[in-house]
Amino acid sequence: MAENNQDLYPIALLMDELRYDDVASRVQAMKRLDTIAIALGPERTRSELLQYLDEVVTDDEDEVICIIAEELGKFVPLIGGPQYAVLLLPILEKISSVEEPVVRDKAVESLNLIGETLSDAQIDSEFVPLVEKLAKDQWFSSCVASTGLFKGIVARVDSEKRKNLLNLYFSLIKHEIPLVRKSSATHLPEIVDQLSDKFANVDNDEFNWNIIYEMFQVLIVDHQDSVKFLSVEVLICMLEFLHKIGNKTHHEALLQNVLNLINDPSWRVKYMIANRFEKLVEAFHDDQISLSLIGEFAGLMKDHEPEVRKAISEQLPGYVRLVSETGNHGSQPDANKDIIIKEIIPCVNSLSEDESEVVRAALASQITGLAPYLGNEATIEHLLPIFLHMLNDVFSEVRLNIISNLQVVNEVIGIERLSNSLLPAITSLAQDKQWRVRLAIIEQIPLLAEQLGVSFFDEGLGQLCMGWLDDPVYSIREAAVNNLQKLTQIFGEEWARKDLILRILERQDDLINFIHRITSLFAFMKLIPVVRNEIIKTDIYPFFERLIKDEVPNIRFNVAKAYQVIGETLLANDPKEAPVIESTIIPQLVQLTNDEDVDVRFFATKSLEGVKKALSNYVN
Repeated sequence: MAENNQDLYPIALLMDELRYDDVASRVQAMKRLDTIAIALGPERTRSELLQYLDEVVTDDEDEVICIIAEELGKFVPLIGGPQYAVLLLPILEKISSVEEPVVRDKAVESLNLIGETLSDAQIDSEFVPLVEKLAKDQWFSSCVASTGLFKGIVARVDSEKRKNLLNLYFSLIKHEIPLVRKSSATHLPEIVDQLSDKFANVDNDEFNWNIIYEMFQVLIVDHQDSVKFLSVEVLICMLEFLHKIGNKTHHEALLQNVLNLINDPSWRVKYMIANRFEKLVEAFHDDQISLSLIGEFAGLMKDHEPEVRKAISEQLPGYVRLVSETGNHGSQPDANKDIIIKEIIPCVNSLSEDESEVVRAALASQITGLAPYLGNEATIEHLLPIFLHMLNDVFSEVRLNIISNLQVVNEVIGIERLSNSLLPAITSLAQDKQWRVRLAIIEQIPLLAEQLGVSFFDEGLGQLCMGWLDDPVYSIREAAVNNLQKLTQIFGEEWARKDLILRILERQDDLINFIHRITSLFAFMKLIPVVRNEIIKTDIYPFFERLIKDEVPNIRFNVAKAYQVIGETLLANDPKEAPVIESTIIPQLVQLTNDEDVDVRFFATKSLEGVKKALSNYVN
């Protein structure tokens, strides 16, 4: 009797937890379904747990049903393997018909996972009928769910069933309810990719090009913008398939479709074209088409919708690359460069003064990418004035995006041509009221320092770097400290001693402030590994000695950490420093191990062990 009660316990426990009024408790209970299934074993999970879940999914809250749908996708091993996987389909079929999109999507995701484990025979006998039933259902949510299931089976069935499934999908593409059409358009690229991967090398039309093409033609004339703009991704997938099979006979018709979409009255459709322009042009794999669309590209840059202009701005380097690469086996590149300068650069110039800040910011993040394709002279003549203009933009993100991408410009024309305009822009960004803007410009300082050289850095940026150590935001101070180490690696130890270490030590009056003391401490900890022993012993170590009795425990335990870094660095640079460490650092750490604060004692003990271990390694 006791054994029977124990066998029933997992199900009884689950049922008891599902009686809670609190939805969160029921959700947590469902997250343990796999544990309950393991306790029950495969046979009882199939006969009892699945039956119980089948009843639950009809009347519980969406949050609970969503978890059930997610967990069932992992259930194949728990019910005895793929041969029993079809037992999970009826429950997920019910869930996939609910109206709540999140729940429905989870059910579809799990169905696809289970479908991957099924044999081709099970697909034919169980999964295909399920998909057909959902697709033909009068309720729209079932039709929406079915659109996400075709991709997993369309390439696994025989020719006749494949054609029937694609015709059924075509009926969903033409469905009277926009949500169904939108969902079918969303999943169509995945179906095309599946067919392309499977049948690109097959002579007969297993791909069913005519049906796919007709679906696409229906999508591009749909009266709903939310459906029509999804045709762009479908078109890209179709073009990739044609490229795989080496067929260009449809290019002319598809190019006309592209032109129609570009000139569509809906800004959403034009936005999607603009957003995928590089990928779309590249999918043709046709130099002539790449060049022929330059006028349309320029037209999108002049579009009256800011979102379209922003999207096309982000495609600039990619499309210019495609144009510059056309005919690269002969003298064509120079001619293509002239076309870019004539057709695109004037539009770029206009966008640099666009009334929309987001458009200018998007352009600023991409415009430097044009320099490699225009070359030194054309960049200096046509792009440099735009760079200089945008460095004075009133919107901080525009200036920041230009500065963040200057490495490409430096490789083409050298950054010194921008130096006079860089300093005011950097100074302005360094004082921006938004700390994230200040942080972003700090992260660019090492790169700028390397490109501009030490003299320019000392003249214009050195004081800024010191000033960031006193910033009220911790993340800024932390980034500034990290920069000091990188700058030392760039400019050398002598520069660091003169322009960093001694300047920090000169701020004695500021050390009354806790933030100044802790930041200076962190700065020296970062500098210790990148300077020679003499500087550590004569300049940095005395600073920590002064702080060993600081009234703030946080300072003292960071001094303990610093002593370990000093000890390990001195030994790594010169093992003969062992006597110095034993006579100076070890006694200081011993003193800190007796500190009144528990955290100080902990870190001091840890550092003491680390230093002793380092000594033993080098002495032995």
